[in-house]
Amino acid sequence: MNVLYNLAIFLYTLSVRMAAIWNNKARKWVDGRKTVFDELKSKVNSNEKKVWFHCASLGEFEQARPVIELFKHRNPTFKILLTFFSPSGYEVRKNYTGADYIFYLPVDTAANARQFVELVNPSLAVFAKYDFWFNYLQMLHKSKIPVVVFSAVFRKEQYFFQEYGEWFLKILSKIDVICVQDEESRKLLRKAKFNNVMLCGDTRFDRVMQIAGQPADFPLIERFKNDKITIVAGSTWPDDERIIIELIKKRKDTMKFIIAPHETDEKRIAELMEQIPVEALRFSQANEHNISDAVVLVIDSIGILSQVYRYADVAYVGGGFGKGIHNILEPAAFSVPVIIGPNYKKFNEAVEMVNLSMAFTIDKFRQMNNKITDLFFIKGSDAAVKRRIAEYMKSKKGATQQVVEGLEKLINATK
Repeated sequence: MNVLYNLAIFLYTLSVRMAAIWNNKARKWVDGRKTVFDELKSKVNSNEKKVWFHCASLGEFEQARPVIELFKHRNPTFKILLTFFSPSGYEVRKNYTGADYIFYLPVDTAANARQFVELVNPSLAVFAKYDFWFNYLQMLHKSKIPVVVFSAVFRKEQYFFQEYGEWFLKILSKIDVICVQDEESRKLLRKAKFNNVMLCGDTRFDRVMQIAGQPADFPLIERFKNDKITIVAGSTWPDDERIIIELIKKRKDTMKFIIAPHETDEKRIAELMEQIPVEALRFSQANEHNISDAVVLVIDSIGILSQVYRYADVAYVGGGFGKGIHNILEPAAFSVPVIIGPNYKKFNEAVEMVNLSMAFTIDKFRQMNNKITDLFFIKGSDAAVKRRIAEYMKSKKGATQQVVEGLEKLINATK
């Protein structure tokens, strides 16, 4: 299996290098790794105390961010080294001031893992949610460097728990502490003879509540909203937008619409603008003179969606007609009811919120339109939903504190 794993890594890397000829994201993935080891040698002192945090992409970074910041606050003598696997994480957060060093993670080969761990020499390695790279975990284990995974979720259909999953479970055995989000994950791991499992919850709740507690003001969006019922459709894909556009046609006289597509390159934004059948405006082109007349506002930049949700009366979170929904906790932090597509069952918070009638699933326009009617034209309905969301979000806070205390215990135990 080791041979097959390393062959898979080789083939994956080769495929990305080939895609980089025409694909910009793949090109960034390749180019960003070319100088990592040279930069590590020139910038990082292997003798200083540091903790290595790894995030697959931007979503995992949002889980890691409150942990990084609380750990740094409580342990200021430690440096923070942060790595990303994906360009969508690294390119957005490469200037994040909460970390002392930020790099792409070199491809998971045995040679890369050995060189990386020797150069970084962390006191502790911390992985957000997943990205279980065998060679890195093997090298950390050999080097007696403790490893923690937090906000992890496990499901019985995952490869770990299939008949062929023994080798994959060995990967997990290299981890010192696994902090999971839910009881089901803990039960699955304990059934598989893992005794290093802690139930800590999901640190994203702490992060989104932190954002909601420090809201940014957007006077132009306030002017755009103009006291009308407003739907914010965030992280949308074309399948999501087809339904949103039908809703615009139906309710253009009584509602306002903010659309923040998941991808914001010029081609994608231009295509979306062409499809909108009413007066629409890009946020980058908005001013106090043209904002009031628009029915639809398209967010054509990244980094502000989590704050824009504060202006929503209802949120639609995209991805549910594809691989899976994006972050529904961002609108929920503002007690905003959420509508999502049908592919949501891999996300614990979504399952819980649907079961508690705080989030609502749709698979066609008619259901979307009916849910808008239920929420805003049945007296008191939206207020009741908002109260339930506020109570739910408050009950889920505190995972960050537990994770950081666990990290500190491991570090103190290895002194």
